[in-house]
Order: sequence, then structure tokens, then C-alpha cells
Amino acid sequence: MNRRTLFLKKLTTGLFRNESREMTGRSRGVRTRETLERILREAEEVVWVLDFTGTGSIDFSWADEVVAKMVSRLWSNEYGEKFLVLKSLSPSQTENIGVALERKKLAVLTIGPSGWQVVGSLNNYLVHTLHQVMQKRQLTLRELSEEEGIGMNTSGTRLLNLYKKRLVSRVEGIPRMNREASHRGRQYIYESLLSVSRC
Repeated sequence: MNRRTLFLKKLTTGLFRNESREMTGRSRGVRTRETLERILREAEEVVWVLDFTGTGSIDFSWADEVVAKMVSRLWSNEYGEKFLVLKSLSPSQTENIGVALERKKLAVLTIGPSGWQVVGSLNNYLVHTLHQVMQKRQLTLRELSEEEGIGMNTSGTRLLNLYKKRLVSRVEGIPRMNREASHRGRQYIYESLLSVSRC
């Protein structure tokens, strides 16, 4: 699985002639989202990091039109096996994107100087499980079940929900920490999006 970073400032400079750094208004949002979606659909990369470095303010309309719609479409699998991570958001950008996502009960992974966080709406037990995956970089439902003292069905449901919400990736195979488990048949490994290699 590979990762690609898109610099939003560079992308929007080519789209909008006035070179404004602000990400405001629904019409600007539509043009930005359509461009991002075209790139996303045509490329082979699986994990997309949308870097906000050097961009200006974001209003609710833009956040809803770009981020909330794209996350919603990721969750409904419209782009196929793709994942989105937002990078270098300012506090005000995080707030407006968070409101747009929370209103639709969506969530996205963000990274910045202080590490990673989830922006939007995510149940506490899924946040806790996501912390487990991020800390270990990869996790199977058996490992989660044993560490948390919960049933296999519960741990499997939690990890599957994080995957469906595109907050972790999933591969079939044998976890690197438990090679003796190979006799147990097919097993999914849930991995941190931050451990995916760069292009």
C-alpha cells in the first residue's frame, strides 16, 4: 500500500486566479473537491494526505463541500479502497472541518506537529481502539481481544468499523509480531494509516 501527499495550496493556486489563500464558499469548494476527486480516482495510491500548509482560513461551507463530502464518499466506498488523512491544519481550520464532520457524524484522521488526532464524530470505544492500532502500528482482532479482555466478535466489530470509516487500513496476512499464527487460516491485520510507506 502506498501514500501520496497533495499540497492544497499548490492545487488551488492553479484553480483560482486571484491567488487567495482562503478556502471559503461552496462554489470554490465544489471546484476544489471535483479536482481532488479526479486525482483520487485516476491514481493508484491508496492513502492520500491532504496537506493544508500555507493555506488560509476555511469556512463551514468549504469544509462541508470538500472534506465532509469526500469523507462521506470514502465511507460509502465510492472511491474504492482509498483513505484520506489531513495534515497541518490550523486550530481554526480544525474547528470548521470538525463542525462540518460532526453535523454528518463523520470523522477523519489528522496529523500535525503534536501528532495525530481524530476530527469529527467518533464513539469513545472506537477512539480507544484506534489508539491501540496507532500505538502498535498493526493489530489483529485476536490481539485486541486478548489485550482488552473483550470477546472476539466485539474486537472484530470495532476494528471493522474503524476500517469502514477509513481510519485504519486492512490487509490479509500474518501479523509480524505473531508468525506462529499462520496455521489459523485467513486473518486480517488492521494497520495505522501513518505506517503506510510514502511514494
